[in-house]
Amino acid sequence: MTLDRTLPADIEAYAEAIGPEPDEILAEMGAQADREGFPYVGPAVGGWLATLARLTDARRVFEFGSGFGYSAYWFARELPADGEVVLTEVDEDELDDARDYFTRADVAATARFELGDAIETVDEYEGPFDVVLIDNEKHRYAEAFAAAREKVAPGGVVAADNAVAGGSIDVTDLRAYFEAEGPDSGAAVEMDDMTAGIAEYVETVRADPAFETVLLPLGEGIAVSHREH
Repeated sequence: MTLDRTLPADIEAYAEAIGPEPDEILAEMGAQADREGFPYVGPAVGGWLATLARLTDARRVFEFGSGFGYSAYWFARELPADGEVVLTEVDEDELDDARDYFTRADVAATARFELGDAIETVDEYEGPFDVVLIDNEKHRYAEAFAAAREKVAPGGVVAADNAVAGGSIDVTDLRAYFEAEGPDSGAAVEMDDMTAGIAEYVETVRADPAFETVLLPLGEGIAVSHREH
């Protein structure tokens, strides 16, 4: 598997077993990811993303970084016929794969396929969005949140992938950073760029009084931030 799991494999498999059933398109996407060594959220997290869409009665979703559309497809299955999911990707081949999967699938939502920088793309869209998924470059997560913040509907959520693992992200450093006592003591924790990007993001969204953040420890970790007002 290409996923850097944060839970024991049997617990992750249990979560997958009791979650929503992937259809043939999702299974094909997962097989492509495994074959190519491409990181993706997997069915356990995918089921949670679908649940977030249902809990927020989502009509519009925006993704910062979509790859070939795995997470976007989980969202799209939950949206109404007049819903919208915006996929962004800098790799044209991956976006073409996403378009092909969505074309072959029976999903109700209208998908928008945007080639280019996600942070520049979100500026071209009016809000509100009910769900925003952040999964672009880790050092730009806080920037992505800032770009999308005012476009998140009250009652909506921002979900950030790789909150625990992936690439060089070190959860031990993250824990030490947030458990450090005193306003400046966390700054003494040495982190690489990817880990520091996650720390900056979590610190930013936790400091925002309009959002409350929890950690979903599945896959590579999802930080889920609910906009309360």
